[in-house]
Amino acid sequence: MTSRSSATTARTSSEARAVARTQTLLKGKDGIGTVRRTVLPGGLRIVTETLPSVRSATFGIWANVGSRDETPTLNGATHYLEHLLFKGTAKRTALDISSAIDAVGGEMNAFTAKEYTCYYARVLDTDLPLAIDVVCDMLTGSLIAPEDVDAERGVILEEIAMTEDDPGDCVHDLFAHTMLGDTPLGRPVLGTVDTINALNRGQIARFYKKHYDPTHLVVAAAGNVDHATVVRQVRRAFERAGALSRHDAVPMAPREGSRTLRTAGKVELLNRKTEQAHVVLGMPGLARTDERRWALGVLNTALGGGMSSRLFQEVREKRGLAYSVYSYTSGFADCGLFGVYAGCRPSQVHDVLKICRDELDRVATHGLDDDEVARAIGQLSGSTVLGLEDTGALMNRIGKSELCWGEQMSVDDMLARIAEVTPDDVREVAGELLTQRPSLSVIGPLKDKQADRLDEAVS
Repeated sequence: MTSRSSATTARTSSEARAVARTQTLLKGKDGIGTVRRTVLPGGLRIVTETLPSVRSATFGIWANVGSRDETPTLNGATHYLEHLLFKGTAKRTALDISSAIDAVGGEMNAFTAKEYTCYYARVLDTDLPLAIDVVCDMLTGSLIAPEDVDAERGVILEEIAMTEDDPGDCVHDLFAHTMLGDTPLGRPVLGTVDTINALNRGQIARFYKKHYDPTHLVVAAAGNVDHATVVRQVRRAFERAGALSRHDAVPMAPREGSRTLRTAGKVELLNRKTEQAHVVLGMPGLARTDERRWALGVLNTALGGGMSSRLFQEVREKRGLAYSVYSYTSGFADCGLFGVYAGCRPSQVHDVLKICRDELDRVATHGLDDDEVARAIGQLSGSTVLGLEDTGALMNRIGKSELCWGEQMSVDDMLARIAEVTPDDVREVAGELLTQRPSLSVIGPLKDKQADRLDEAVS
């Protein structure tokens, strides 16, 4: 028999473990822009950013799972599962889920990336409790019914076909494969026709159970929201589903790794009968946690980030060789990519590639001048602020920051880091990255002689 005092002690200890831990991460002015974080028993993290001046709110749940967590036979499972979570729970049918948000004029969607997945709803602030209930129900109570698995298979195969019909999109998947090979990061997020056809309900259900534990999730809400109210409503929804029973669970830490890309001089050509040839010329970049990412952001902006960028001016404005030309960066937990994209007539491929390569070599050797750096800093600063003008963008920022970095950075701090970049910083990162031998991915109707000359761009 347990004594009264020992029973009380045990209960008190259990209650102590069950207490949520809340802290203010960023203090806004008069409460505007304040970011708070609560960790619930069970390891579920909740972050909010308050913006009382708006009448909307965006609620999202981020899962620390992406296509890089898949084995070769499971390629496409993360994205497949994203579709299936909209297909119904014990409480709601697929129609109930969509009609609930439609009835209040809201928007609901999801996206899958290589390292995370996000489900979100944007609604009027008064309808936030509904959005919380619906999205939490989807994440914790999905049925993954066999008939839904079979029906959604056809939808995903159509999505793959749609992507393959857009070579300007497909070439980026090809570039990832060129640089990363047959690895989790190098495989397409959507999977392939073969892997999607082979996936079954049991595999997807096990994937769901493994990766949608509360310790893998981050809840984020932004807009005219009250942190304590959001925490209370989320906690109620997860407890109702029995998802917070492990009081000693701790949140999963951000991904880490030390992967080094050594791909150089590789060329992949996908010969298709398209009107344009689509090319990506690139090399290894920086991991998303690398402190030099601010200098790389400035470099990327100056090289191919806008109408005044070097690549746009040289390729489009001066020579009229392409309609679309730009550079971009992709940062993962342990590696990154830097690429230059252009779409042009097949007969102009080699001219475009030579100009792009010449500009990369020129910047690698000489860096950027002071005016270019100043203009890029201004452009990057402005686009950073303008990109955070709606509650959806704010939710994305705080949710991704918590999941990927485990910390929050204020907009002022971000602008300060961008402003601190010097021409020497840009020259240093350009000298390191752009002197690497590039690799090349091409989709288009190239003739044999044209294809044989592609090696010139990476030599």
